[in-house]
Amino acid sequence: MGFPGSDMRTGPPEEDTLSASTMAAVKVVIVGGFGVGKTTLVGSVSEIRPLTTEETMTQASVGVDELAGVESKTETTVAMDFGRISLNEELVLYLFGTPGQERFWFLWKGLFEGALGAVVLIDTRRLEVSFDVLGRLEERGVPFIVAVNTFPEAPKYPLEEIRAALDLPEPVPIVECDARDRADCRDTLLILMRYLYSLTVATTRER
Repeated sequence: MGFPGSDMRTGPPEEDTLSASTMAAVKVVIVGGFGVGKTTLVGSVSEIRPLTTEETMTQASVGVDELAGVESKTETTVAMDFGRISLNEELVLYLFGTPGQERFWFLWKGLFEGALGAVVLIDTRRLEVSFDVLGRLEERGVPFIVAVNTFPEAPKYPLEEIRAALDLPEPVPIVECDARDRADCRDTLLILMRYLYSLTVATTRER
């Protein structure tokens, strides 16, 4: 018996429960440099209320975090973002957004544990912040695709020019994505899953 006015239901909220038809749950990480839109992407596409660990930026970040191109940013992820999306009745993705500043990269090891793949979000105004991110993924052997966040004020370049600038291997997909748009974000995650599937098929054929 509950207190007057209390909700008699117990257990997690309905939105937090998985469908009985769910056959597979996959962990995916959303990575990128500082201020490229990772928190926005997770929040846009998540079917549950996303968990964020954003904190107000203070004077402690002055001279430490590179703010060129994102001077108006007032908050930053200090641990991770978390969301969930069902791509169909059987497949669910758990999304983990990583902190962008290099001083928080020590957290990446735990966030990458068990991850099937990654989306690398980039900003064409600050391509240079993506180099170290891509290098770390390659070192860890984590399959990834690259998504160019289409900020309204960002310069537009042909995707193949961006591929060349990032020295991105030809098989790795590169797409445009508006991190504010749920459909765009979902399509990007579908491209990642198709790419991961193609890698699995290619590995199986080699055996």
